[in-house]
Amino acid sequence: MNLNVTTAAEALLGDDPLQDKSLYLHLDGCIIRLRSNSLPLLDGLQHYFGHVAGAEAPVDMEVVAIERDPPDLGIDFRDWAREPGKQGRKDAYYDLAGGRLILKVRTGMLFLQSEDQRIAAGPCLQNDNQVINFINAQYMNWLQHRDCIICHASGLVRQGNCLGIAGFSGGGKSTLMLHLLAHDGVAFLTNDRLFVCPGGTLPQALGIPKLPRINPGTIVHDPMLQEMLPAAEQKRLLRLPPHELWEIEDKYDVMVEQVYGPGKLVSNAPLTAFLVLNWERGSQAPMQVSEVDLRQRRELLQAIMKSPGPFYQYLDGSFHQDTTPFDEQAYLDALQGVVVYEAKGGVDFAGLVQHCLDHVLPG
Repeated sequence: MNLNVTTAAEALLGDDPLQDKSLYLHLDGCIIRLRSNSLPLLDGLQHYFGHVAGAEAPVDMEVVAIERDPPDLGIDFRDWAREPGKQGRKDAYYDLAGGRLILKVRTGMLFLQSEDQRIAAGPCLQNDNQVINFINAQYMNWLQHRDCIICHASGLVRQGNCLGIAGFSGGGKSTLMLHLLAHDGVAFLTNDRLFVCPGGTLPQALGIPKLPRINPGTIVHDPMLQEMLPAAEQKRLLRLPPHELWEIEDKYDVMVEQVYGPGKLVSNAPLTAFLVLNWERGSQAPMQVSEVDLRQRRELLQAIMKSPGPFYQYLDGSFHQDTTPFDEQAYLDALQGVVVYEAKGGVDFAGLVQHCLDHVLPG
């Protein structure tokens, strides 16, 4: 096969006709149309994206998801380098003229990314989270094309102001975010992809329509979430040593408005504060929170910065590479005027939640 964007698209699409049904996602000025050959997949995506689904409208881009056996194009993919601390193979890629194929190594899901073709193909129903991530990647590209910077952070909004929460691997940013979300007046903006965009006096924080995905260790220790697991499974997990429990990578989606009630989702807000979790699990030292200057503490940027990843295509048509270094100065410039805090010492979620409510993001 003479592989190019056109022939790759034909190979991924196959012969199954697309359903008449389409979904339209309305995302702060960006409209994405979703199509598929699978009605169950479209129904599942409609349930997941229900809070941003809207009426038919002129679109900025279209994403097609094809339910099928994993396609084999007979090409040799190159592994995408993983971030520090991450193990095993996850993504591999093959560059075409004006496009890129991305293979999910563990599932066989294959994606085509180009300026006019955005196709997911493979066992989509079984791996719907990867389809959701691919859809979100398109919105992420759209935001970055508008000078927004991606942060590896959660985002919460209170009284119209956003708090970003970042942390080093295993730091518990999702757990802290969910503990805060349980309080009245606190709304969810994003779980681990926070975009800092040019604004007025303060930058704007934007989230993507990606629900929190959490591990069992978070579920069993949060009364608001425990119904997500059967009682017998909770008891089994609680018998595990703490370090084993927190290392389990078995993700669950948190349906925010079902768990915490209506009105708990927002898409953007001025970014007023950023909290970096630099505490240590198992430490007996008291938890302390202090204001820091990122220009003097650049090592904390490692917890905030996030690679655009293999799906990111620049405006000139070229693709992001896994060897591209982070632009630390761009993050410092984007966070100008945002108060940055560091949490150190031992892990104390209850204490930090109260400190955030009283001092970092007061009502």
